[in-house]
Amino acid sequence: MPAPERTDDGRWIIVGGRRWRAQDPALEPALAARLRSHLGRARAAVRAAVEPVAERRARDRVQLAKEGLGERGTAWWELSEAERDARARERLERLDEAAPPGA
Repeated sequence: MPAPERTDDGRWIIVGGRRWRAQDPALEPALAARLRSHLGRARAAVRAAVEPVAERRARDRVQLAKEGLGERGTAWWELSEAERDARARERLERLDEAAPPGA
């Protein structure tokens, strides 16, 4: 699958004619991969949720993963690299607690 089109400043991707915030390009690849893994598992949990409480928990995990990736929350280009890295690591820690990998 080809990479999505990006705006000239690299801050946004274009998918289906809509503009979406791009993932923080400065994230360490292994960290970003772990956040994307949590994102995928959280999205699957949203689809599988039967009870509203389970769906809410899963949606909260999606939010944490997207914040960690820089796609939600304060725009990554408005933060220093140290702040961006700290946010990603903090969100990953919370995700690991909420839904440990392999559990």
